Amino acid sequence: MSEVLTRDAAADQPRPARRRPALPTHARPYVWAAGAVLLLALPFYVDRFWLQAGLFAMAAAIGAIGINLLTGSTGQLSMGHAFFLAVGAYGYCVFAADGGDGLTGLGLPTWLAAVLAVLVAGLAGGLFSPIAGRLRGAYLGIATLALIFIGQHVLFNARDLTGGFNGRDVPPLSLFGLTFDDRELVVAAVPFGSAEKLWYAGLVLLLGCALFARGVLRGRPGRAMNAIRDHRIAAGVIGVPVARYRAAVFVLSSMYAGLAGVLLALVFQRTVPDYFGITLSLEYLAMIVIGGLGSVSGAVVGAAFVSLLPQLLTRYSDALPLVSAPGTGGIAPGEASRYLYGAAVVAVVLFLPGGLVRVAAGRRVRTGPRSNPGEER
Repeated sequence: MSEVLTRDAAADQPRPARRRPALPTHARPYVWAAGAVLLLALPFYVDRFWLQAGLFAMAAAIGAIGINLLTGSTGQLSMGHAFFLAVGAYGYCVFAADGGDGLTGLGLPTWLAAVLAVLVAGLAGGLFSPIAGRLRGAYLGIATLALIFIGQHVLFNARDLTGGFNGRDVPPLSLFGLTFDDRELVVAAVPFGSAEKLWYAGLVLLLGCALFARGVLRGRPGRAMNAIRDHRIAAGVIGVPVARYRAAVFVLSSMYAGLAGVLLALVFQRTVPDYFGITLSLEYLAMIVIGGLGSVSGAVVGAAFVSLLPQLLTRYSDALPLVSAPGTGGIAPGEASRYLYGAAVVAVVLFLPGGLVRVAAGRRVRTGPRSNPGEER
C-alpha cells in the first residue's frame, strides 16, 4: 500500500522541464551540409540584388554577434555600436587609399588595411573600456550614446579623412592576387563581379566570427560573462574580475563592429557619414532582441530579419499595399520596415523572450504536468 501511495504522490508532482529538439540528432549534419551547399551555389544562380542583400545581412550579423557578446551575454547596454562600425569603415579607406582623390590615404596593401582597421576599432574600444568597465545599465548606454555625437561631428568635419558630407570611395580589397572589384572573372561560365567575389569572403568572415564567439561563450569566459550579467556582486565574490571582463568584452565587441564596418564599406563601395548614426545603433539593438539575447545564432537570425526587411520592401513595393517609393504618397519602404521590426521587438519582448531563434529551432519547454491526455505537449 505504501508503494502505491508513493507512486501516486510522485505522479502528482510537476514534471521537470524537457527540451525537445526540432530535428533528430542524426539529421542535423545533413541539414547543415545542405545549407552550406546552397550558400556556396547562390552566386551561380541569383542576381546581384540578392547577393548584395545577403552581403549586407552578413555584415550586420558580424556586428550583431559583437554587440550580443556585450549586451546579451554580459549585460552591458551600448548605444554606440555605429561609432565603431564607422571607425572600421573609414579606417580601411584611410589605410588602403593612395590619396589620389585629394583625401588622406596611406596606400597600404588592402588586406593589411582591413586588419589595421579592425585593430583601430578595437583600440577605440580600449580607450573607452575603462568607462565601460565601471558603468552599467542606463549609465553606460548614455555614455556610449556620446560616441555617436562625437563620431558624427568628426565624420562631417574631418574632410581630409572622411570626405565630409559626400563621403569617400572605398578601394577594392585585394587578396592572394584576386581583386574584389567589378572586373569580371569567369567561373564555370558564370561572370563573377564584386558581389560574387565578396560573397565567399563574407561567408568565411561570418563563419569565423560565429565560431570564435561560440567558443568564447561555451568556455570559461562565457560562464564568467553570464555570471556578471546575472549577478554582478556574486560574480565578484566568487573571484570573477568584473571590471576587467567588462572592459575586455567591450574591446572584443568593438573589433567585431570594426570588421562589420570594413565589409559594409566594401559592399557599398562608398562611405557616407549619414549612415553611421543613432538609427544604426538602434537597429543593432533590435537585431539582438528580435533574434535572441546571448545567442550567436540569435544574432544572425535577428540581423537577417532587420537588414533584409527594408530591401525586400523596396524590391516589392509595387506589389505591397500602403508601401510605395519615397515621394509618391505612400509609406516609404525604410519607414515601413522600422514600423515592422519595432512591432517585432514588442512582440518578442511580450511573447517570445528567447527571440526568433527559439522559433527557428523549434524548442518547446514543458513547465508543468499534463492536465489531460488531450493537452498539447
